[in-house]
This record gives sequence, C-alpha cells and structure tokens, in this order.
Amino acid sequence: PAIAAIVPAAGVGKRMQADRPKQYLVLHGKTILEHSVARLQSVAGVEQVWLALAAEDPYFDATALSHSNVIRVKGGEERMHSVLNALNFVDEHQYPWVLVHDAARPLVRQSDIEQLIQRCLASGEGGILACRVRDTMKRGELMVAETVSREHLWHALTPQFFPTSLLKAALHDAVSAGVHITDEASAMEWAGHSVLLVEGHSDNIKITQPADLALAAFYLEQSS
Repeated sequence: PAIAAIVPAAGVGKRMQADRPKQYLVLHGKTILEHSVARLQSVAGVEQVWLALAAEDPYFDATALSHSNVIRVKGGEERMHSVLNALNFVDEHQYPWVLVHDAARPLVRQSDIEQLIQRCLASGEGGILACRVRDTMKRGELMVAETVSREHLWHALTPQFFPTSLLKAALHDAVSAGVHITDEASAMEWAGHSVLLVEGHSDNIKITQPADLALAAFYLEQSS
C-alpha cells in the first residue's frame, strides 16, 4: 500500500542548549531534519512526507527541504497535537498506513524501516522499532529504590508504523480525554490496539543533548 510519513518538528529542544531547535543543527553539512527526512524518503513505498512545524519557524526556509516535495503543516503545542494535525491531511489523501518519525533521529537505517513495514503489513498490526534494554535497570531519584528486571524491557524508537485511521482515532480520543501521550504507540496501547515490537539497531539514537551530536557525527563517519 501507499505509505505516508509524518515528522513532528515543532519542538525547541531546550536540553541541547543551542541557539536554535535541535532539528536545525548541522551534521555533516546538512541539518538533522534533512538527514531524518532523507532516511524516510529512501524507503520504497513512502510516497509523501508531512512536516509539522512551529507556526513561526524561521529556520525551515533556509533548508533544502523548503524546495522539495515535502508538505509543511502547522505543529501543535505537544508532539501528539502535531502528529494529529498532520494525520488529518494524511487521511484526507487516503494513505492507509503512516510512519511517524522523530525529527532528531537522523541515523535510522533504511533496512530497519523496511523490516518494520514488512512485519506490520504481514501481520496486519501496527508496530514500532525498538531495542532491548541491555543495562541493569534501577528505579529511584537521588538514591536507588529498587533494581528492576530488564527482561522484557525495550527502548522505544522511531519510526512507528500504524494504520492511519486507527492512529488518528486513538490520538483524537486520547487528546479529548486529557491523556498524556509520549509516542504514537502509547496512544494505540491506550485505545486497546496491539503494537508489534520490531528490533532495530541501537545506533538509531535521538539527538537530545550536546554529546549526542558528536556521537551522531561519529556514526555517520563510520557508515560513509
């Protein structure tokens, strides 16, 4: 089936302590956002990409994406609002399946996205890329309260891939109910839908803090 992709990119990324939102920081000559979108566009079947951007975004027009076929839509206060705004357009254009990918994940592998799509389409269920937790897990604040078994624990990654109509309904109902949604899978879980876990590579990092930018640059150099 024809697949659409959404990239919510309206955030400001305060933890990066930069002079601009993290998606507009430059990595190997291109913005992080350009890298992330290019990874989606490299996948056969992904026909259209929607970017949910802040209404007063002063940086987008300076990127090559402003002259490409990506479609800009208005972002919302939080991620879930941005995705829901974009989903209205995806649904209107009758794309039955949609990928949602973080703007600050520029290293996701094409093979991982393809595996996610194949697994989900084969099962008829939506799913997410994820990595198994490898470290010993502790719960606590300043002091350890308990050690938590890492068995069956995963780090949720993106893209996340779901039937458009089901995701739109789940997010709409969650927003209406005042439920705090951190990713698309959590909306689908809240709505009672099954979500596949598809194991991806751990180098699919999300750039959140300054040290992540150097790590991403290193990974790009190794893969080039």
